[in-house]
Amino acid sequence: MKPILIKNGRLIDPAQNLDSNKDLLIENGIISKIEKTLTYPDAHKIDAKGLIVSPGFIDMHCHLREPGYESSETIRTGTAAAAATPPSARQSAAQCQTQILQWTQKY
Repeated sequence: MKPILIKNGRLIDPAQNLDSNKDLLIENGIISKIEKTLTYPDAHKIDAKGLIVSPGFIDMHCHLREPGYESSETIRTGTAAAAATPPSARQSAAQCQTQILQWTQKY
């Protein structure tokens, strides 16, 4: 897998008390470096100027619309979407709520 270099993004991670413009290097699917300026000639480069780079966001609220609104979502489609959630979002609701509370208290 080719390394990915995200340049010029605003990195925000409340867990690390991070909110600044930095570059981020991903190697083998793992963040390997975060620095003010990075160069990596062989990496796939993404210019994130004007964008926010952060850990995965989680929507902790859902409605499984049965009975009555199956045209919007069913138990089958809603749970299939939850099962396909990326690893960064596989946390318990309690963990997410705790992180949100900590974040809102800092900012």
